[in-house]
Amino acid sequence: MGTPPDSNFNIRTIKKVLIALDYDRSAQEVAQFGYSIAKAMKSEVILLHVLADIAYYSTPGYTPIMGFSDFSHTEFLQMVDEDGLKTAARHFLERIKNHLGDDMISTTVEEGEVADMVLKTALRSHVDIIVIGSHSRKWLEKILVGSTAEKVLGQTTIPLLIVPVKEEGVSI
Repeated sequence: MGTPPDSNFNIRTIKKVLIALDYDRSAQEVAQFGYSIAKAMKSEVILLHVLADIAYYSTPGYTPIMGFSDFSHTEFLQMVDEDGLKTAARHFLERIKNHLGDDMISTTVEEGEVADMVLKTALRSHVDIIVIGSHSRKWLEKILVGSTAEKVLGQTTIPLLIVPVKEEGVSI
């Protein structure tokens, strides 16, 4: 059943919220949901995107930066290098931050295995809760990446809020 939450945990102690976002159309929905909870608790917000293996981003089945109508697959493939991916990820998070309308939101881009980096960032930042989306994946992505939400859930003692989202999320 997993580790029971810390008996000292109280909903009023949520001072810092980590919202982990991927390049799915549902990112805005997940960000808005996590942000609304954070603001209700007067909590600090950190938006996180994790860059996985660069080779993964260049596969034909990968649809980059979904929700960015001004960003084409051809443009993306031209910048599939570490610096280009980091720049795109920072732009992605800044766009969501601007949409939420709060200059106090922090953003961070990490590299590595997604679930591991979500957990490491949460621990390093001393967050009180992690917000992550869970959506159905294409079969290839399930084989390559598995369920990030499931991996995080299985490895954390920090409370985790999983936001179920549908494929047709909102564009940013």
